[in-house]
Amino acid sequence: MRVGMGYDVHRLVEDRDLIIGGVKIDYELGLLGHSDADVLLHAIMDALLGAAALGDIGKHFPDTDEKYKGISSIKLMEYVRELLEEKLYVIENIDATIIAQKPKMLPHIPQMRENIAKALKIDINRINVKATTEEGLGFTGEMKGISSQAICALNTVENYMYDDVMQERSCGGCQGCQRN
Repeated sequence: MRVGMGYDVHRLVEDRDLIIGGVKIDYELGLLGHSDADVLLHAIMDALLGAAALGDIGKHFPDTDEKYKGISSIKLMEYVRELLEEKLYVIENIDATIIAQKPKMLPHIPQMRENIAKALKIDINRINVKATTEEGLGFTGEMKGISSQAICALNTVENYMYDDVMQERSCGGCQGCQRN
């Protein structure tokens, strides 16, 4: 089992769409960034890449590369999924938190979870998204920006194969097992 954590933050500005979890949210401000600035997906991708020891989103999608200007973070997440598949990783679960004073995220969370599940090709029950405010404190509380944190657990296909062999032999990996 491998665990990764991710964090992202973007400044709120005028004349930008607010896209979080692949959902365009009706709000007077949006997040500034080279891509669509989706803090939730960026934090999740960094958690996944970190757990797999594959660097971070800056390494894979540098903000100096024009091909990523304005790109949907859903597309970037699909690429991260492909990297994980190449390395034979299986996503066990993702837990993420959006930190924003406004707007309210609760009405959008079901669609965010669906978007993430579809991009990563995993069951929605492996994804948890929640939101909180900072009670008016800090840059998020003062509505200067929005941040997100994520943690994930990965496993390898090898571990699943080992588990299957153990179950076939009626062995749960007990002490003293000689795997006869």
